[in-house]
Amino acid sequence: QVQLVESGGGLAQAGGSLRLSCAASGRTFSWTTMGWFRQAPGKEREFVVAIDWTGSPTNYADSVKGRFTISRTNAKNTVYLQMNSLKPEDTAVYYCAAGVKRVGVQYTSDYWGQGTQVTVSS
Repeated sequence: QVQLVESGGGLAQAGGSLRLSCAASGRTFSWTTMGWFRQAPGKEREFVVAIDWTGSPTNYADSVKGRFTISRTNAKNTVYLQMNSLKPEDTAVYYCAAGVKRVGVQYTSDYWGQGTQVTVSS
C-alpha cells in the first residue's frame, strides 16, 4: 500500500507559478513511476506528466509542455510539479499518482492522493 499526500496548491494569477509536492509513504517508492493528473470542473481526470524511477520524465500533456516540470527526490520519497506561466485553464484539482502506467493511449495509476486545488485567476 502507498499513501500519497499533496501540498502546494492554492490561488495564482495568470502568468504566475506554483509548486506542488507529493510525499509518499508505505511501499518502496524509489522504483515506482510517479505522476500527476488533474481534473477540471465538469471534465474527466486527465494525465499531466509522469516520471520514472531514474528521474526521467515521460510524456508531458501537450497543454503543459514547456510550462510544467516534474522532478523527484527518492531519498525524500517526494515528487514535485513546478508549474510556470499558469493559465486560467490550468485550474483543476491536481492528483499525485503512484504506479502510473500507460494502457493504450490512456494513463492510469495504482494509487492516488486526495488531490490539491489549483486555481488560476485571469
